[in-house]
Amino acid sequence: MSLVPVSITAAELVDRVGTPNAPRILDTRRREVFDAAERMIPGSKWRHHQAVDDWRADLAPAEEVVVCCVHGHQVSESAAARLRASGINARKLAGGIEGSIDAGGMTILKSEGLPGYFEGGTRWITRQRPKVDRLACPWFIKRFVDPAAEILYAEADWVKESALELDAVPFDIPETAFGHEGEKCSFDVFLDRFDVRDTALRRVAEIVRGADTDRLDLAPEAAGLLAMSLGISAANDDDHAALAQGMVLYDALYAWSRKATAETHNWPSAVIR
Repeated sequence: MSLVPVSITAAELVDRVGTPNAPRILDTRRREVFDAAERMIPGSKWRHHQAVDDWRADLAPAEEVVVCCVHGHQVSESAAARLRASGINARKLAGGIEGSIDAGGMTILKSEGLPGYFEGGTRWITRQRPKVDRLACPWFIKRFVDPAAEILYAEADWVKESALELDAVPFDIPETAFGHEGEKCSFDVFLDRFDVRDTALRRVAEIVRGADTDRLDLAPEAAGLLAMSLGISAANDDDHAALAQGMVLYDALYAWSRKATAETHNWPSAVIR
């Protein structure tokens, strides 16, 4: 009889963070420790490890959950054990957040003008008819900031006013915290605001900047990304349908940037006789 694993290694989690296969990550560091910390694992949400009864209803039984604390000791162990007793597929992160960092895992700033985003869901709004930045930024938000984020599209003239009505964060429009800055596009600004120190994401950012700011000379892949982005826009009248396709596009681009930049493809054509 095989035993169900009750922990996940740092290397396993590092490989899945920022991908469609990432588990639900719950940061259960003691509140005073969490408040004193500047950084967290991308996509994670803070939960009180002794208040499992208050929040476990938010988790689906089939959902894969990883619980982490500083070093992977009793704090995350106790919360994961209680979740498993409730039928939740929960494992603790072996070695904790520090172990993840030692394994090369990415972290992001805990908060950047988004009070409480590390506890609840967030809402974001931008201009309609997304093409480059307005597909890339939501992809970053949902993969690295808040997997449950709600992304909204509105007429350009009403984005700021709608943001106030909806308690949403506006992005990729002028005079907002998450808009273009000089030669940087909004995707660059997101990575800067959250202090992303990931070579693969920074490579993606250069490609996005080239496609979004008519600087196709910045990266060989920029022209291809522009073509795909314009094609997604042209093929979809619904902005959220376009975003769904954009998520697949950027998942693939990030995977290439992480694991396949050295790979080539040169299938020789054969003469058919």
